[in-house]
Amino acid sequence: MATQTIAETAQKLVNPEALRYAAKQSERCLVIPVRLRRAIKKYLKEQEEPYMKSKVLRLSQSFNQIKDVNLQLASTTAKKIVEDPLKSLEQSKRWKITSSYGDIGLMYRDDETIAYVASRMPAVYSACYRVLKEVRRRLPGFSPSKVLDFGAGTGSAFWALQEVWPKSLEKVNLIEPSQSMQRAGRSLVQGLKNLPLIHSYDSIQALSKSIGKSDRGHDLVIASYVLGEIPSIKDRITIVRQLWDLTSDLLVLVEPGTPHGSNIIAQMRSHILWMEERKYRKASRKNNEVCKDLITQKSGAFVVAPCPHDGICPLVKSGKYCHFVQRLERTSSQRAYKRSKGDPLRGFEDEKFSYVVFRRGPRPREPWPLEGVEFETLKEQHAKRNPEDLEIDYEDWMKLQQADDTLHEVADAADDLETGDTSCEVVNAVSYDSDAVETDGDDDDSDNDYERREERASADLGGGWGRIVFMPVRRGRQVTMNVCRSTKKDASEGSYDRIVVTKSKNPTLHHQAKRSIWGDLWPF
Repeated sequence: MATQTIAETAQKLVNPEALRYAAKQSERCLVIPVRLRRAIKKYLKEQEEPYMKSKVLRLSQSFNQIKDVNLQLASTTAKKIVEDPLKSLEQSKRWKITSSYGDIGLMYRDDETIAYVASRMPAVYSACYRVLKEVRRRLPGFSPSKVLDFGAGTGSAFWALQEVWPKSLEKVNLIEPSQSMQRAGRSLVQGLKNLPLIHSYDSIQALSKSIGKSDRGHDLVIASYVLGEIPSIKDRITIVRQLWDLTSDLLVLVEPGTPHGSNIIAQMRSHILWMEERKYRKASRKNNEVCKDLITQKSGAFVVAPCPHDGICPLVKSGKYCHFVQRLERTSSQRAYKRSKGDPLRGFEDEKFSYVVFRRGPRPREPWPLEGVEFETLKEQHAKRNPEDLEIDYEDWMKLQQADDTLHEVADAADDLETGDTSCEVVNAVSYDSDAVETDGDDDDSDNDYERREERASADLGGGWGRIVFMPVRRGRQVTMNVCRSTKKDASEGSYDRIVVTKSKNPTLHHQAKRSIWGDLWPF
């Protein structure tokens, strides 16, 4: 009876519509919101700064210098710090730092800030939006009201928060040591309506002094594109521990999709999971068996995304690094100030990013989506067809052909992310306009319908949903995918496997695989 119930539940999950909405996590080509494009354009116009292209170039060179310094740092103590940072009294003292991260990272003055708004802010926004949108898909009932944005910069993550949860945000605390960045952030949001209550601070210490213990808990804490600017792994872990203490639910970390950025995310992931596991073991030893259920509910941590498990990252020893790509339509300021090497600047760019989302508490135990489900082969499906089903009206057939052609065009565009073939997407500079006029009215009904559809077909947080890493390869009637997946029901261990889905053996999953792209979920 139990087996039959599991099979019936799974069968409902794997119908084509549910698979499409539950597994689809990626955004193919993101268009920056008109409100943000207008704000950037207005801000740059007010600055009236000459030599903008050279300033953008200098900012890019500064980022490269920071990357070089970080790569030259000694890493002999990294493993010891991540695994057991409180091993001795001497080591524990270093967590009590009083300096803000800006003292050891890149300090943004006015020139760097203006160049950042013109060239980098849209791309950082797109990565943050992609991550937060995925959080909303995985947690449809989650609506943060109090948020902390660490390393807020000019407000890229804040703008993404406003787009993803526009109705639930009530209070946002921003931490940014650069006064120039703070001024730019305030200027960009000037004139916007229905903003939450915003407070800015120079450091975590300044935030802690101004709020009481009862106000320390934030529904969501995000740190985007900031940990990589901190050369010391000791200070990175210090800050992440402090941020984890300031969240009552979710912690989101986002870094550039480089080997260095991915390594930072992997280190922080290992440390948070190790730390919470250590706390749970100590609490279990101190309490009797009666209190174990209560301990389990209040302690622990698990990864919401992108990892489908909480074990050691299987990519660490594979020679690859975990990252994802978000394509975005370039704004007018990016097209005006970014340099190109002789060729016309493309109308889009691909922002690579690495990230991790933690949630407090134990990972939910859910039945795996395909558990107990038997799929028909293509031969079996053909055997069940009736002669009447093969008859089709000519007009209906033409409509189906047109719909299929459209799907193939979208799939081909997704392939460009991996292959780099952009010949079909060169944008005419005259007809392309990312600063189009925005309509005054918002289609609330369509937004509500979309949210209800997402909630109805959301993927659960159990170990049954793998993550597609890198672009699937389609050859004829088979699709090859690299998938990070859980190997245990409790999601305590994972593996990185190559999966081949063929149309002859499983036409249902093959149909889904053809339309899946890098970053999507895959059911097991």
